[in-house]
Amino acid sequence: MWGYLEFRFEVFMDNKQNIPVLEVNNLSVSFQMYDGIFGQKTLQVISELNIKVHAGEILAIAGSSGSGKSLLASAILGILPENATVSGELRYNGQTLTPKLQKQLRGTEIALVPQSVDFLDPLMPTGAQVDGHKKPYPTQKRHKIFRRFGLSEDIEKCYPFQLSGGMARRVLVSTALITDAQLIIADEPTPGMSLEQVLETLKMFREMADNKKAVLLITHDIDLAFTFADRIAVFYAGTTVETASAQDFQEGPEALRHPYTKALWHALPQNDFEPIAGFQPYAGNLPKGCLFAPRCSYSTPKCTLESPPLRMLRGGEVRCFCAEIFQK
Repeated sequence: MWGYLEFRFEVFMDNKQNIPVLEVNNLSVSFQMYDGIFGQKTLQVISELNIKVHAGEILAIAGSSGSGKSLLASAILGILPENATVSGELRYNGQTLTPKLQKQLRGTEIALVPQSVDFLDPLMPTGAQVDGHKKPYPTQKRHKIFRRFGLSEDIEKCYPFQLSGGMARRVLVSTALITDAQLIIADEPTPGMSLEQVLETLKMFREMADNKKAVLLITHDIDLAFTFADRIAVFYAGTTVETASAQDFQEGPEALRHPYTKALWHALPQNDFEPIAGFQPYAGNLPKGCLFAPRCSYSTPKCTLESPPLRMLRGGEVRCFCAEIFQK
């Protein structure tokens, strides 16, 4: 008990110094996999990944499937499978996120909106699941959240199998919104919702951030990301290739830094939907050097031999040797 109180005091002092609520430095995650009957191989799925999330902001994580977005959430919470090997640094309000601290903070200081509605307990009424078992919340608070989501109070007596996919998703989001967590990790929280429900969900995340919470929003929808987020981190093949402000995305490709980020912008329906050739490399067959080099029209011999570091450029971060060369 005293250890936890000491930790909370340290959190209070650290917040006064405006350090990030969450800081991820050079995170790498690999999995030991069977290869044939007797062999084994290592799959490097995340490498040299860096992000920071401050109180009062939404950091959106964008990237294609398989880029490491959901694995990042699992690494932060300490819920990776046993065959995972993790290196790098995870810090929460300046404190190293050890396995013991991760377990202590899950569901209290750090709340997760998981990607799948299968996380709902099929044997427990939804109302009880939203209230939580570690610290029950006032019924009025649950009712207020349900009303905003268009859910009747009768839903609290239903079991997950009695809900539609969209209703189950809204209940799942409610389990995080009702908490007093300082960090909310939302992993693709809106599939199956109507546009009105999606906007209401993101509006609630925005309100939480405006109330000095930190929100990590994992999403495929870049349009919604730069509408509600403050900054966007772009993942490719398990690493961060750019972190830019939402304003940069709104201004267009000239304000962006990495060729993959620019390609994402051009691929949006309102921007002529211009795809690029090739595909994101598989974790078991990553190219040497820059991971994007095989698809990049600006690639140089250096790009195919060396991995570019993440560096500051024009108020954002980029992992590219040639970012100053091109503007579109």
